[in-house]
Amino acid sequence: MTLKRTSLYGNHVSLQARLVPFAGWEMPIQYSSILKEAKAVRSQAGIFDVSHMGRVRVIGPDAARFLDTMVTADIRGMPAGRARYTFICNERGGIIDDTIVYRLAEERFLVIPNASNTSDVLAWFDRWVGSYGNGVTLEVITDNTSLIALQGPLAVAILQGVCQFDVLMIKPFNCKEETVYGVSSLICRTGYTGEDGFEIIIPAEHAGMLWSKFVADGAIPCGLGARDVLRLEAGLLLHGSDMDITKTPLEAGLNRFVNWNKDYFIGCEPLRELKETGFDTVLAGFHLLDKGIPRHEYPIWAKGEAIGEVTSGTYSPTLDMGIGLGYVSREFADVGTKIAIEIRGNMIDAQLVNIPFYRREK
Repeated sequence: MTLKRTSLYGNHVSLQARLVPFAGWEMPIQYSSILKEAKAVRSQAGIFDVSHMGRVRVIGPDAARFLDTMVTADIRGMPAGRARYTFICNERGGIIDDTIVYRLAEERFLVIPNASNTSDVLAWFDRWVGSYGNGVTLEVITDNTSLIALQGPLAVAILQGVCQFDVLMIKPFNCKEETVYGVSSLICRTGYTGEDGFEIIIPAEHAGMLWSKFVADGAIPCGLGARDVLRLEAGLLLHGSDMDITKTPLEAGLNRFVNWNKDYFIGCEPLRELKETGFDTVLAGFHLLDKGIPRHEYPIWAKGEAIGEVTSGTYSPTLDMGIGLGYVSREFADVGTKIAIEIRGNMIDAQLVNIPFYRREK
């Protein structure tokens, strides 16, 4: 299979990035080292090419009504310039994708599906959009735009250097269409690292110029490896690992992103029933009490029996310990519960802890 390349591929090659296949794209996994890049984002600022993520415009007089049915968040009551994290669920309440919806204007929205789920999300939208006639138009802009994430304590200062307006006007989970380095762009104060920062959507032909400017101004190029470490430290879930169509937002511990006051969204009936009846397993966070690195699908043990398996795990450079997530039986899900992670045949002591593992100082 021929891998897709983002418009920043040449920048990655010139910086001698290690490139790997990811969700059908050839993407940088690291430039120097994953741990160094993760530390740079926590202490300075890093930039990531996340152009492999989908970008779908939803436009028209019925766009808000359509999206309100497609996702668990309140879209019709969402003001222009706001962003909301939400779920696209199937009829059983299973998570097709987690996404951010940006409202750009009264009848203009942008949806950002995960790279590996973009085709599934588009197929799901296509299945339902016909009933809205000419009131909704879907426009995929993934190939003619780029998405650069600028994250870290110095992100505001670096972005300010290429903008003619006060970037602090954009509050967290807000967005603004503005000029960045002389180019019309969408600036979103969102991210996937647990740090303050921005995600900037820019015409693909100008992305290399902006990337080089950010690097010249002190941003550290970072790959998807560091991004995965950072998101896990921040307790942010990854679709395909920590959730999928077999899991619901409730089991994933994210029911706060379901608007229960909405009259209807796809999957609402089974989710409401599950909320009333309860469920057998929940996603829990843990850290190791001894050396080791928990990995995806490693067994989780308690009281001599297997109670689940790791969905995401890594060594945390910020906390200097192994951390992870995994679905466990409810009876073992209390914070403070002692567990063990089976790592290559060895039982490593661990303890359930609150999520997130890391929270930046405001």
